[in-house]
Amino acid sequence: MNVVPLLRTPSERLAWGGTIVLSTLVFVFLVVPVIAIMPLSFSSGSYLTYPLPGLSLRWYADFLQSPRWTSSLKNSMLIGIAATLLSMILGTLAALGLAQWKSRFKPLILALVLSPVVVPVVITAVGLYLFFAPIGLTGNYLGLIIAHTALASPFVVITVSATLQSFDMNLVRAASSLGAAPLYAFRRVILPLIFPGLVSGALFAFATSFDEVVIVLFMSGPEQRTLPLEMFSGIRENISPTITVVAVILTALSILLLIVVEGLRRRNERLKGNPG
Repeated sequence: MNVVPLLRTPSERLAWGGTIVLSTLVFVFLVVPVIAIMPLSFSSGSYLTYPLPGLSLRWYADFLQSPRWTSSLKNSMLIGIAATLLSMILGTLAALGLAQWKSRFKPLILALVLSPVVVPVVITAVGLYLFFAPIGLTGNYLGLIIAHTALASPFVVITVSATLQSFDMNLVRAASSLGAAPLYAFRRVILPLIFPGLVSGALFAFATSFDEVVIVLFMSGPEQRTLPLEMFSGIRENISPTITVVAVILTALSILLLIVVEGLRRRNERLKGNPG
C-alpha cells in the first residue's frame, strides 16, 4: 500500500512541491518529442510540417502496401522472436547457475555475462562482425539471431536473477528427495516461481532486438533489413512521413510491453503477499 508522506513543516511541503514540479517538467521534456511525431503520421501532406495541411491515412496505407516496409517488419519480428527464445533459454540457465555457484570468481563471471549491456553497442557490433565474418555468419539470419541473442540475454539474466533472490532452494532439494528428476523439479517447482521474471526478461530482450540498428547495420545483407535499419536509411536518404508511422508502431509496442511488465510486477508482488 502506497502512503503519501506526512509533511509537517513548510520546508518539507516546499521540497515536496518542488520535487513534483521538477519531475513533471522532466516527464514533459521526455514525452513531448515522442507525442509530437504521432500527429505527423496522419498528415495528408508530403512533408513533415506543422500545422498539418489535413488528416489522412495515406502513410499508413503506404506502409502496409510497401514491400520494403512489410519485409523489414517481418525480418524484425523473425529475428526478435528467435533471439528472445534463445535468450530465455540461455539467460535462465545462466541465472540459475550463478544463483547456486559459490565462488570468488562469481562477480567476474557475472560482469562478463552482463558486459553487452555496459559496453557501447558499436564496439559490440565491430567485435561481432570481426568474429563472425571469417566463419560466414554475416549477411544471413543465423548470424543476426546469434548477435541479438548475445545482446538480449543479459536482460533475462538480470530479471531472473532478481526473482531468484527470494527463491528458496530448499524447495528443489525437497523435490529431489521425493524422487523428482531435475527437469521435472525445474518445470513444477522453479519455473512457476520465476515465471514473472522470465517473461519480463523476455519482453526486454524482444524490445532490445526489435529496436536494434547498429549490429544490423554491420552484419545484415540486403535480405535481412529490419524495421529500425529501414528507418535509419529513410532518414538519411529520403525523409518520408511513412517513417512517422513506423515511429508510432514502435512507440505503441513499447507502451504495450511496459504495461505487460507492470502487470507481471504486480502479479509477482501479490504472489509474495505484498498488495502494493
